[in-house]
Amino acid sequence: MNFGKSSWRTYEQGIQREWLLTNGIGGFSSSTIIGANTRRYHGLLVAALKPPVSRHLILSKIDECVTVDNESFNLFSYEVPGFVMAGHHHLERFEYDFIPKYIYRVKDVYIEKEICMVYGENTVAVVYRIINGPSRTNLRLTPLVNFRDYHFNSSRAYMNFDRKVEKDVLTIRPSFYDIDIKLYLSDGKFAELDDTWFYNMDYAVERERGLSSTEDHYIPGYYDVEIMPMEEKCITFVATVEKSINHRDGLAIIEKEKMRLKKLISKSGYKDELAKRLVLAADNFIVHRQSTNAKTIIAGYPWFTDWGRDTMIALTGLTLSTRRFDDAKEILYTFSKYVKDGLIPNMFPDAGHEPPYNTVDAALWYFEAVSKYVKYTHDYKFIKENIYDGLKEIIDCYSKGTHFNIKADEDYLITAGDEHTQLTWMDAKVGDWVVTPRHGKAVEINALWYNALKIMSQLSKHFKEDAEMYDKMAEKVKKSFVDSFWNEEKKCLYDCLTQSYKDDKIRPNQILAVSLSNPIIEGDKAKSIVDTVLKELYTAYGLRSLSPREKEYVGVYAGDQYKRDGAYHQGTVWTWPLGQFITAYLKVNNYSPEAKKMAMRFIEPFKDHLEDACLGSVSEIFDGNEPLIPRGCFAQAWSVAEILRAYVEDVMELI
Repeated sequence: MNFGKSSWRTYEQGIQREWLLTNGIGGFSSSTIIGANTRRYHGLLVAALKPPVSRHLILSKIDECVTVDNESFNLFSYEVPGFVMAGHHHLERFEYDFIPKYIYRVKDVYIEKEICMVYGENTVAVVYRIINGPSRTNLRLTPLVNFRDYHFNSSRAYMNFDRKVEKDVLTIRPSFYDIDIKLYLSDGKFAELDDTWFYNMDYAVERERGLSSTEDHYIPGYYDVEIMPMEEKCITFVATVEKSINHRDGLAIIEKEKMRLKKLISKSGYKDELAKRLVLAADNFIVHRQSTNAKTIIAGYPWFTDWGRDTMIALTGLTLSTRRFDDAKEILYTFSKYVKDGLIPNMFPDAGHEPPYNTVDAALWYFEAVSKYVKYTHDYKFIKENIYDGLKEIIDCYSKGTHFNIKADEDYLITAGDEHTQLTWMDAKVGDWVVTPRHGKAVEINALWYNALKIMSQLSKHFKEDAEMYDKMAEKVKKSFVDSFWNEEKKCLYDCLTQSYKDDKIRPNQILAVSLSNPIIEGDKAKSIVDTVLKELYTAYGLRSLSPREKEYVGVYAGDQYKRDGAYHQGTVWTWPLGQFITAYLKVNNYSPEAKKMAMRFIEPFKDHLEDACLGSVSEIFDGNEPLIPRGCFAQAWSVAEILRAYVEDVMELI
């Protein structure tokens, strides 16, 4: 990906695109293509101190200033209240080929800057290449250091640092913390500054979200790098919170990371450019969790950690479609150890207490993930020895009843929760306000329940065990489902049922009744569901969470948390259900050539989106109203996963 000055004619235009690097343990590096930080989550080094959590901003940015012929030019950009520093005027190109690369020009001097993280470490390297003209030139690098939880903003009043310089390493220790921040520069002289701070950096995105948007950063000093006339010089800056600086050759760090990413593409076997880009995007979310000593899936960047539901939905696309079968096995095995009363954790806390199990669908998505794993790998032995008993427990507990009022009713359909709980993926709640009440019998939960029973039947038969119970239950669930959920008036499915009402709002959840490995609805009814969803909910980047025809519809996801949560599942576009929709669309149209062409039309918009918002990734959500502005997490696991899965499995039909 290549961008030029037409992409940052104004500061506001330049901050629309962002980039993300990750380190495989939950840490990351991120900013905009003009180098201005617009989020509290932006920074050259956001370290995961308890991988993949306890993330802390360590190095906000490096401000570069070039002096040529006694004239100085700032290359950095930022915003403070009432003022914008426009260093991006000197930015000639921005390239994103595995890693971000900035190319600046001042008079006849070119400065290239590449950024790369060390995989498996909380370490970032910034490599500068200066191509000088006939004048003597100075490059001044000023690091902006911090140490705070990435969800908060810092203030000078609450920050103090100790500083020590030894040879070529500057060690900075935040007061009252047993951690050292180490900075290293391969070539240059460091000048210490006392009690120096950058005040009131203003973050446009946080301001838009109704949150505190300004913060301060510590400036320990600056580095001066002299470049002689006609000299070409390459220097490496390293920042880390590891016990020692293990890597000092920036070019070697970059080469090693590029080789790792190229191997992932090669392992996937795809030649298609879109598929290859999505394989790289998938890598950002697969990380190591220290507390379980196993791989897990980060739900989204910059602010989510790992969640059970998101993991199970995303597992197929992220690990199986990319041929990362060992990672898939590790994740499935980890969750098998935490099955409790028929539920799997919604997340893994790191404070030593019990993980929360407050989700009705995560355990049911687990079956779909297992089924897909078997389809891709044929590794029944692993499932029988490690997973199968846990699946039996889930079915048994859902049948008899478990926590949060989750149980099979007299009609064999699953009911869950009450008016105070949010157990499905549409879980927004503000104080006591349940934004999308879906307690009772939710449509996708019962589609997943039927699918789970059918998968258990298939596994039991393979293992030569009695499957009759699962088959009989599945038949009863299917009959009750059709009788209860079919909305004859709207020719689609009710979204949720309680004893007192049937919710006929048109939402995307019903698509799972058609898209799962074992669809509970087929034939004309399935075709009608898909047609209704296409007409009422489809957009270029996903499915609206509520039809615009409904009075509760909110078309713009913006404002403070109250307004945003009020729109989250009330019209906001979600990408992940689009993958399921594409699968369902092709199913009901028998994978005809015409249907394949249409499915490709559903995929095409993401070629553009991968060069917008967070480069190379897919956003969590978009406004329900045109022009579908990307919102929420700028890189979301299940968004990437479901587009890749549907593209590979259904459009290209490679599985």
